[in-house]
Amino acid sequence: MDMALENFAYHISITWIYAVEGIMVAVIIASVTIIYHAVKAALANPVETLRYE
Repeated sequence: MDMALENFAYHISITWIYAVEGIMVAVIIASVTIIYHAVKAALANPVETLRYE
């Protein structure tokens, strides 16, 4: 990968920190989504939910 990037005029060195940052962002987004849906389900009125099923 480094050899392929050496041919470009502007290049950066790829380090492990970029992979860690990407994983952390994905985990944060997944956690926020799961928490949102869990709170939404916990606050929902069960009578209203069963009425439409």
